[in-house]
Amino acid sequence: MMAGRRRSSLLTGLRYLVLVLLSVVFLLPFYVIVRNAFASQKLITAPRWQWLPDQVNLDNFTALFADDNVGMVPALWHSAVMAMAQTSLTVLIALLAGYALARYDNRLSRILLGFTLFTLMVPASVTFIPMFVMTAQLGWIDSFRGLVVPGMFSAFAVYLFRQNFLGFPKDLEEAAMIDGANPWSTFWRVVAPNSLGIVGAVGTITFIGSWNAFLWPLLVARENTRTVQVTLSQFMTSQGVNYPVLFAGALVAIIPVVGVFLFLQRFLVEGVETSGMK
Repeated sequence: MMAGRRRSSLLTGLRYLVLVLLSVVFLLPFYVIVRNAFASQKLITAPRWQWLPDQVNLDNFTALFADDNVGMVPALWHSAVMAMAQTSLTVLIALLAGYALARYDNRLSRILLGFTLFTLMVPASVTFIPMFVMTAQLGWIDSFRGLVVPGMFSAFAVYLFRQNFLGFPKDLEEAAMIDGANPWSTFWRVVAPNSLGIVGAVGTITFIGSWNAFLWPLLVARENTRTVQVTLSQFMTSQGVNYPVLFAGALVAIIPVVGVFLFLQRFLVEGVETSGMK
């Protein structure tokens, strides 16, 4: 019995050690961002590594927001509008499509599901050129429509909602219909309110992906809709890289994402558990 307890304690200790090491590896890039955001150019490019800067340099943030040619504040606003709009539309479309694919099991729905899953196998970069041509022909360059509409359909989100609704108890829907509710009101009054976990999970994933998007906003956005990720790239030029201001901007840019993740992380875990991806 004593040997079993020692073995169990040893395994528990090894698990915690592995978790601590993984946490350090995961948090190391965030440490580098925070450290360099308050450091000077000389310290960042020094040949010898120094764990903490000699003094906290807040001039990096002043320079970040004082440069009118960069426009960090409008870029943050543009990213927020794009991320919130794209998240809302993606969740709405995926919610409806996932429910339809889960409840109407026929040949047509299976074919549509197959085409939906097939789109996951197509690299996103392959579709950029035709999407850009269509966006340009519609006159949506340098507009929020051009930023949001092409990315508001997510096959992955549809699949997550479908998997969730396959396990949703049909008794609740049947009870609502017995009480006189039609399918549309049953969906919005019974199904949707009881699916907030997966809605929060998909919303979190979509918001983070939309906020961090770079290539599509780089192609479509111009002066009036330039996002924060594209704006940060302006600190990297052929003449050099302004590392202190670049890291200060990166720190500012990740704060909303971290806040959204911390606020909705319980929905993310709940949504994954109820989507058949345990």
